Amino acid sequence: MYIAEKTRYEKMQYNRCGASGLKLPAVSLGLWHNFGSNGNFDNMLDICQTAFDNGITHFDLANNYGPVPGAAEENFGRILKKSLGVYRDELVISTKAGYDMWPGPYGDWGSKKYLVASLDQSLRRMGLEYVDIYYHHRPDPDTPLEETAGALDGIVKSGKALYVGISNYNREQTAAIARLFQQMGTPFIINQRRYSLFDRTIEKDGLKDYAARNGIGVITFCPLEQGLLTDRYLNGIPEDSRVRTDGRFLTESAIREERLQKVRALHEMAGERGQSLAQMALAWILRDGDITSVLIGASRASQVTDNVGMLSNMRFDRTELERIDRILE
Repeated sequence: MYIAEKTRYEKMQYNRCGASGLKLPAVSLGLWHNFGSNGNFDNMLDICQTAFDNGITHFDLANNYGPVPGAAEENFGRILKKSLGVYRDELVISTKAGYDMWPGPYGDWGSKKYLVASLDQSLRRMGLEYVDIYYHHRPDPDTPLEETAGALDGIVKSGKALYVGISNYNREQTAAIARLFQQMGTPFIINQRRYSLFDRTIEKDGLKDYAARNGIGVITFCPLEQGLLTDRYLNGIPEDSRVRTDGRFLTESAIREERLQKVRALHEMAGERGQSLAQMALAWILRDGDITSVLIGASRASQVTDNVGMLSNMRFDRTELERIDRILE
């Protein structure tokens, strides 16, 4: 029988999510990869238990995470039933809908019919009565924004979600839906966006600053650029790497020598800070307090503990930040 580590809350920093009463761990676990039907269940279980033992209370899913779509939620439901479920009130569980999920005109995008039906399916797969955060996964160019916002508001009022979020919305789209949520009194608390040393789009489009000024939390995904911001590719592409075995998210063309030179320079700097490159890359995202939490992925439990190790050194002085900017020029 699994019993959680008694000291788990001593190892983690918790940040208030925007202007809400909810706090998220600085490091959250995303189940985008490695929790599908092709994964090893015992390994999934080990990853999730290790995460919770290290104070990671937030587990992030989506209806289409797999492969196959729905498999990650099904496997997480098994994990809840086998061990973590007894700690349900200590967990923040989120899921999303917005990408293609089933055939026909009602299984994609942002209509009320799709969002409500998808959440019902997600709850059944995970064996839950509610999720803590329900996200619209991407903006829908065709469905009226009022319909999408109203559907999310109704879902909260139904008791099937406590808070709502959005994902992949830029600043203008975020501001537009935030106005609707404010009018309805919807507990809109967070936007999930991609952000890393190599992808600073949320700085350029103004989302990062806008969210900080308006009491909206931001949680970021792909912080390690699918493993590129680790020591995995310093000396070339390993044969067992994701590039070789699964080219959906990190391709060989992305691992150019010019970029590897920057990775090596960042790796050297991380060593001087007494960190792994992954730890420094994660700490950099949280450097100024504007980001609520950073989502990590893991293929084994040891990656979770290594990533959480970044909490021991999260501060950067001006000289270090300037050095990073020069490396990335």
